[in-house]
Amino acid sequence: MSTVLILNGPNLGRLGSREPDVYGSGTLDDLKARLEAETSGLTIDLRQTDDEATLIGWLHEAVDSKYPVILNPAAFTHYSYALSDAAKLVTAAGLILIEVHLSNPHAREEFRHTSVISAVATGTIAGLGFDSYSLALAFVRSRLG
Repeated sequence: MSTVLILNGPNLGRLGSREPDVYGSGTLDDLKARLEAETSGLTIDLRQTDDEATLIGWLHEAVDSKYPVILNPAAFTHYSYALSDAAKLVTAAGLILIEVHLSNPHAREEFRHTSVISAVATGTIAGLGFDSYSLALAFVRSRLG
């Protein structure tokens, strides 16, 4: 059975209470339950950290373990070149890395319009709430056969 790392950056541990008009009312536990119900032959390993170094370490782990990644880099999206370099290691290894966002960054403040992750990701899905993750998971499943 293949494992998919679903990695979440800063403040996503506060889903459900943090700006529900932007991010929805579901919690990270709700997201995990939903994705586990959709896995069909995959094991998901959903993680969240507010620490950039931890997130980078998890991307290194994905490369070493040959795990595809669904990544919501949150605020790191817009400025973390260190995270971008780590994400590039994933795709350079021939692994899938899908960047996801609950909200549509292009419909928000101008500083959110730039992603340093998109250029190195396999693809990006944004603005669809939890469906962004579900679509990313479906893509990974289809590619793993």
